[in-house]
Amino acid sequence: MATAGVYPNIGAVGGQSTLITIIGALLTITLIVACLMLIISAVAWAIAAAHGNYNTVAKARTGVLVAVGAAALAGAGVAWMNFLLHIGSTL
Repeated sequence: MATAGVYPNIGAVGGQSTLITIIGALLTITLIVACLMLIISAVAWAIAAAHGNYNTVAKARTGVLVAVGAAALAGAGVAWMNFLLHIGSTL
């Protein structure tokens, strides 16, 4: 009984280079927006805490956590996809 090797054919995707460029651009925009959101939320947190406005402090802290989470997910998405492509090529 012969075993057949099954490998992913990523080159068969039409417009592969365009797709990679678009995904890279979207991840770059996501990271830029997340960093700007982190800076703005941190400044709002500091100003609100200095003035004793605890309702705004809570909202700004949520903004900081969301920004950190978005940046982490965008970075983890790239790492996860590279990991899966590497594993797929070695099967």
